[in-house]
Amino acid sequence: MTEAERRLAAREFAADWEGRGDEKQETQAFWMALLQKVYGVAEPEKYIEFEVRVKLDHTSFIDGLIKPTRVLIEQKSFDIDLLKGYKQSDSSVLTPFQQARRYAGYLPHDQNPRWIIVCNFQEFHIHDMNRPNDAPEILKLADLEKEYRRLNFLVDTGDENTKREMELSMQAGELVGRLYDAFMRQYKDSTNERTLKSLNMLCVRLVFCLYAEDAGIFGRNNMFHDYLRARGMQNGRRALIDLFRVLDQKPGERDPYLADDNPDLAAFPYVNGGLFSDENIEIPPFNEEIYNLLLTRASENFDWSGISPTIFGAVFESTLNPETRRKGGMHYTSIENIHKVIDPLFLDDLRAELKEIESIAEIRTLEKRLLAFQEKLASLKFLEIKVAC
Repeated sequence: MTEAERRLAAREFAADWEGRGDEKQETQAFWMALLQKVYGVAEPEKYIEFEVRVKLDHTSFIDGLIKPTRVLIEQKSFDIDLLKGYKQSDSSVLTPFQQARRYAGYLPHDQNPRWIIVCNFQEFHIHDMNRPNDAPEILKLADLEKEYRRLNFLVDTGDENTKREMELSMQAGELVGRLYDAFMRQYKDSTNERTLKSLNMLCVRLVFCLYAEDAGIFGRNNMFHDYLRARGMQNGRRALIDLFRVLDQKPGERDPYLADDNPDLAAFPYVNGGLFSDENIEIPPFNEEIYNLLLTRASENFDWSGISPTIFGAVFESTLNPETRRKGGMHYTSIENIHKVIDPLFLDDLRAELKEIESIAEIRTLEKRLLAFQEKLASLKFLEIKVAC
């Protein structure tokens, strides 16, 4: 569809649904018409699911679910106030958005919505679940003709990065879980609190090393893999102890003869931030299962560079046992909470600045402003302070 055709379709759709809409009888007709007529979905009945069953303490139904773009829809009739709380069957009082979030919590991990839309036929309240506590963006049906692009995410399956990232996160979670269980069986006392804390730290360090060799942080691809393979399964424990110590040392602090004795070990860079500073974590001996998991499954057959670093915490959170994490001191900040801090602090302003630059029509001015913006980004410095509670 051309832009003109889409605007016309949006105007006709808005006129057709103005001042009406019954949740029970017209939800499916509304959304299938929107997807087909305005957004060009050829077979909307195959694209969107209705009345998706979720099991709480009772059986409930999600009004609409678009799995390809991870959109959950909570539909109300045209005369319903979307910001008001309503009594539920369990006597709780929830707004439509709170109701939708509760449903989302009972979906499988790989179906968790990126977007929740609460709609009463006349307004679309759009919630970005990367920032779930922000006020929703509100799109009025009457404005759909000129603002239809704000719902493009309904059909933006072209955003393969989001889909790919989700798939990779699930695979990464499985790998971390298998490594965790394999190492756990090698500890002499797997119930000891120090053991659990060591195991958690070991998993974090291994994931960093796997990511670093794929993302180029270590300098070349397969660097961690080749280092472990050269030392063999029997020396795997000692190989990790030596590597972790070297990663925590600046070049000037290292053994001056290290490059002569172990050139492959000396080639690893210094990693600041304290991730490898504790030399007292307990590392058990390798066995064949651990060796093959690390070298084959987690290194040779998986590309960690495709995962956004911001979701590493979510990978661990969804994989490791909650009680184990609590005992071992393993706590991660969710993507949502990260954005609650960084968005108002600096990211919102940077996005607005970039958007303003992108609107410049004159090519030479655009290029100049983009280069200046790039230099600004490179010059930014941030200090993170962690407070123990």
